[in-house]
Amino acid sequence: MASAAEQLASNLNFSAFAKAEDLKKRIWFTIGALLVYRLGTYIPLPGINPDAFAQAFSSQSKGVLGMFNMFAGGAVQRMAIFALGIMPYISASIIMQLMTSVIPSLEALKKEGEQGRKVINQYTRYGTVLLALVQAYGISVGLENGNGIVNDPGMFFRLSTVVTLVGGTMFLMWLGEQITARGIGNGISLIIFSGIVAGLPRAISGTLELGRTGALSTGLILAIIVLAIVVIALIVFFERAQRRLLIQYPKRQVGNRMFQGDTSHLPLKLNTSGVIPPIFASSLLLLPATVAGFSQTTNMPAWASTILASLGHGQPLYMAFYAAMIVFFAFFYTAIVFNPKDTADQLKKHSGFIPGYRPGERTADYIDYVLTRITVVGAIYLVLVCLLPEFLISATGVPFYLGGTSLLIVVSVTLDTVAQIQGHLIAHQYEGLIKKSKLRGGKKAR
Repeated sequence: MASAAEQLASNLNFSAFAKAEDLKKRIWFTIGALLVYRLGTYIPLPGINPDAFAQAFSSQSKGVLGMFNMFAGGAVQRMAIFALGIMPYISASIIMQLMTSVIPSLEALKKEGEQGRKVINQYTRYGTVLLALVQAYGISVGLENGNGIVNDPGMFFRLSTVVTLVGGTMFLMWLGEQITARGIGNGISLIIFSGIVAGLPRAISGTLELGRTGALSTGLILAIIVLAIVVIALIVFFERAQRRLLIQYPKRQVGNRMFQGDTSHLPLKLNTSGVIPPIFASSLLLLPATVAGFSQTTNMPAWASTILASLGHGQPLYMAFYAAMIVFFAFFYTAIVFNPKDTADQLKKHSGFIPGYRPGERTADYIDYVLTRITVVGAIYLVLVCLLPEFLISATGVPFYLGGTSLLIVVSVTLDTVAQIQGHLIAHQYEGLIKKSKLRGGKKAR
């Protein structure tokens, strides 16, 4: 077994990739699907005045619209058919996760295995349609209220906008599912990933142009590059970090044979909540400024103007609220996606136990104890990664394109996709070794 593993590791190179035909087909399918998505971000909605909308968007580019535009790969800025992006599906998925923890019938459905998961996924699709309908109608009304954005306002424009935007979101949801099934990596995550990465060339060229004109010094640009590399390495380390709890299984007797007890590990991720806390926190913080910008009121009270100014990027109040909300959502979402009691019950069901702790309630308390403490470290890590770009923008005025949330998404999706590619290569290598062993066995039998 050891020699087979060593042979597998030594052969895991580019020649193995060249022979993995199924993997190459999956990669080409993924690239083609993402190209279709990118093409859709350049097809504009009918009945829109591009110049008027571009002027209106520029005044809101630092609010929620700017963040959604980055996730949608610039589709919001161009008001394309994919302007809603995949965010309604993400929101519906999060809502379903919350509901499965508070509604007993959904929680029971979740425990039914594959069949229950399919039903929950169908409910998620229904929720996606509902959210997309509400958001699309709100966008159509907002566009009509803009100054000269819509060429021919009216019910026909609203209907066509709703149908187009909802259809675009549903197509992206289907495309993401096809990538997951027939491509490589998680399709929904890759769609968001490609939207974020699509803006990188423009951001890099803009930074270099600032260096050429003297607005940014060469030393500062080099420092930003080094800092970005350090932050990426930090994200990779923390995203892969785990606290592994030792699980033991007792000896068991089957017939007249006694089988030795086995051991395994329960991996607890340091950042169980993923990128959800920064997304929630930034969305809630940017919402007041966006609403105030759309209202375009000139008689806003002085206290409201002061609060809005304090909640701007780089302001101390904004950073304090941002950090506090990231910590809150890190603990909240971790409690939603990981239930220590269910884990302890599953261990007890399979006769597994943590050494020194009785199965059942004591084991659940210990898992919760460990999970709470590693979540503290994970929340601090999220706060540091997300606030670093804010400090950089505030101190130097550098237009840092990849904020904490987007950088987390890019690195996490890259790690996941690379891991899946390696998994396919390993499976292909094992299949090759098995075929060789069967051929050798057949020759010996002859």
